[in-house]
Amino acid sequence: MRILLAEDERPLGEWLAKALEQGGCRVDWCDDGRLVERALAERDYDALVLDLGLPGRDGGTILRRLRARDERIPVLVLTARDTLGERVRSLNEGADDFLAKPFELAELEARLTALVRRARGSEHPRLACGPLQFDTVTRQFTLSAEPLQLSPREHALLKALVQRSGEPLTRQQAMDRVFGDDEDVQPSVIDVLLHRLRKRLEGSGVRIHTYRGLGYVLELDTPGQH
Repeated sequence: MRILLAEDERPLGEWLAKALEQGGCRVDWCDDGRLVERALAERDYDALVLDLGLPGRDGGTILRRLRARDERIPVLVLTARDTLGERVRSLNEGADDFLAKPFELAELEARLTALVRRARGSEHPRLACGPLQFDTVTRQFTLSAEPLQLSPREHALLKALVQRSGEPLTRQQAMDRVFGDDEDVQPSVIDVLLHRLRKRLEGSGVRIHTYRGLGYVLELDTPGQH
């Protein structure tokens, strides 16, 4: 998942960004509310983790502005203001979930995964495609119940694909999720990774199909599709 983290407490922001990245997420961190909407306009994110007490523009204002524009990115609110009134207000302003500080990292990760899964619709599980499964606890892939051995970059790309199972992942989105902001990486590296993943999925009933002009889609293979 690619996450936008909006948190102005520097020690917490640094720790949380690092912890989420160690868990397999790509994280962009803003410490000023005025930077949040700019970041959302420039990149495609799976979820926004939003502190309410941001300088520049507070989290409540950001939420209202996002929902007024009908932007449907899942938003998880983080705040030290743990009162019923605050929770109700945040949910009414457009938050999808609410987590009070202090919190456990495992709970935050689980809530983010659930938010992203629900955003895609319960009829399309976000972390499975036929016999290909991704365990969000162990962070391991299995194929027909057998562990799938992948390099870190193969793992990152396949995770991005399974999170959008049945929907296109553009080349730029693939680059963002595998390499982050590393500007020295050639786009052709994605082609190499796709080739390796296709070999690993060969004969499994799952394939990665390239749709010209749209991107790459992880989908169930059916006879006659090739």
